Amino acid sequence: MLLSMTGFGEGRAETPAAAVAVEARAVNNRHLKVTVRGTDPYPLLEAEVEKVARRHVRRGSLLIHVRVTRQAAPADLGLNTATLAAYLRQVREACEAAGLPQASAAHVFAGVLALPGVAPENARQGAAPPDDEWPAVERALEAALTKLDGMRREEGRAMAAELLAHHAHIGAELGRVRDHLPAVTAAYRQRILDRVRQAVAEAGVPVGPEHLIREVALFADRSDVSEEVTRLAAHLDQFAAAVRAGGEGAGRKLEFVVQEMGREANTLGSKAGDVTLSRHAVEIKGTLEKIRELIQNVE
Repeated sequence: MLLSMTGFGEGRAETPAAAVAVEARAVNNRHLKVTVRGTDPYPLLEAEVEKVARRHVRRGSLLIHVRVTRQAAPADLGLNTATLAAYLRQVREACEAAGLPQASAAHVFAGVLALPGVAPENARQGAAPPDDEWPAVERALEAALTKLDGMRREEGRAMAAELLAHHAHIGAELGRVRDHLPAVTAAYRQRILDRVRQAVAEAGVPVGPEHLIREVALFADRSDVSEEVTRLAAHLDQFAAAVRAGGEGAGRKLEFVVQEMGREANTLGSKAGDVTLSRHAVEIKGTLEKIRELIQNVE
């Protein structure tokens, strides 16, 4: 089964002291890139989060947002009394200088508690999370990644169906190329004969049949695309097998096969000495471009 590189998932977990919510968003990327944001200290624990993410994701750009709402412990509560005293002294002096009444001054004093540094939060920057918190974060992360996997599988099934539809279209165009190949040489032979007959009629110059045979043989050799058609058909079979099998590395394998298919299609178009063959080659290359856009999102 193919896996898409885009998706979204969320998970939640709780401990007696905290509530944890994790969101995981993935977009396509040639390699795995994990970015962690959210509540401290988890942005600094990116390596631990990436270990969990690698169980689910092998390629793509993965953004993980960890939100932890912690209940305040008694040790976390407190005022910076030195800072508060300095603020109050300055505010009192300013109120007296402005001649504010005592009631107005009381409102000003109440706002002092909101000033920076008076009631600092317990900073966890760079600190390890509590012992019971990381297991809850890991559970929430696993739940988010599992939902992300479900969305990626669903999108992968849709992409596989579309890729196989494009495969069938290229196969049909290739069949038309095969059917038309004998007519290309025959049409060229007829054009040569018509020109020779016209030249003989106008100038009376004799032309031996061996000259005609040689000219037609040279054209047939220059415009022979049977090898390209055979190789393109073989690559088509590999492509369909890779889409149906899916699995690890399917995206990279498909990229390589489509690159080889594009090379054969380009050669087919350049060697085709026929308008009909050129049209089929252009249609095949156009479909390959659609395939390339799709497989950029396959893991």
